[in-house]
Amino acid sequence: MKSHDTNHSGDTRARQFTADKLRGILLPCTTPFTADDRVDARALQGNIARWNETGIGGYIILGSTGERVHLDESEVAEVVTTARACVPEQLAFVVGVGGQGTRGSIAEARRAASMGADAVLIITPHFYRAAMTPAALALHYESIAEASSVPVVLYNIPQNTGVALSPETVARLSEHENIVGIKDSSGDMVNFVELLRLASPTFAVLTGHASLLYAALSAGAQGAILAAACVAPEVAVEIARSVEQGAHEEARARQRQFTPLARAVTTRFGIGGLKYALDLCGYAGGEVRAPLVMPNEEARREIARTLAECRPYVETENEPKLQAEGVS
Repeated sequence: MKSHDTNHSGDTRARQFTADKLRGILLPCTTPFTADDRVDARALQGNIARWNETGIGGYIILGSTGERVHLDESEVAEVVTTARACVPEQLAFVVGVGGQGTRGSIAEARRAASMGADAVLIITPHFYRAAMTPAALALHYESIAEASSVPVVLYNIPQNTGVALSPETVARLSEHENIVGIKDSSGDMVNFVELLRLASPTFAVLTGHASLLYAALSAGAQGAILAAACVAPEVAVEIARSVEQGAHEEARARQRQFTPLARAVTTRFGIGGLKYALDLCGYAGGEVRAPLVMPNEEARREIARTLAECRPYVETENEPKLQAEGVS
């Protein structure tokens, strides 16, 4: 591959950031909104300050969990700059970017770098789905990586995009010096193990599927990027730490605690469910932006029950709310 030309903003941080920084549990944090539907910078600051103390390895700002597709350019800038000021330098700070075109994705990556991103997480283009062949996807990512002053992390979430990155395509891209890792949210463990086998040993493979955290780490994943960990970071961190220490029985026990919560606040009730759970745990969750919706009364009770069943592993600072949902 060509040598990487670092002549944009963020060069110093780019030179320092390697795949090894994508380790442990990273949080794809939500974007809080005020009552009048503006970005709530103060609430975001408060959430990050608390998450910083939980042993996580870093953050994904404005990934799919952060509702990036619902924000305009000025709001994106506000969220990124607000978060950058709160995240310690030793933690990874990755910004979600990527549109349907390569040119626009390059522009977004450069803007994110200028605002302090350590790396950029780039979703697969998917509007022209049938044209997204392995060759087209590889060229897209290689072009962005050549033009970006900060490293690129691939984002595979075919259940949302309808476009999957094959293990063979990931293996090719893992050889590029400025493509440092992948978040794989597919939930396909067969392909996950295969991409672990095929990818460069210096390439970070992270799962984005909380129910498979233990399985993915045991198979050799370097870490995970988990929306459910926003609610229960300590649980996810403990699973990762237990696997690293060889305490597999303890890790499996924690995973059994974590899985029902993970399913409730991601797969079943989506970002609205996650934000409601954050409110129950004393974080600033708040509302989602339309057309997303908040969970109904029955769903709220179920989320509260799964949180209660995770205690004492999940610290719920809003005990009155749990009691209001009929959970003691």
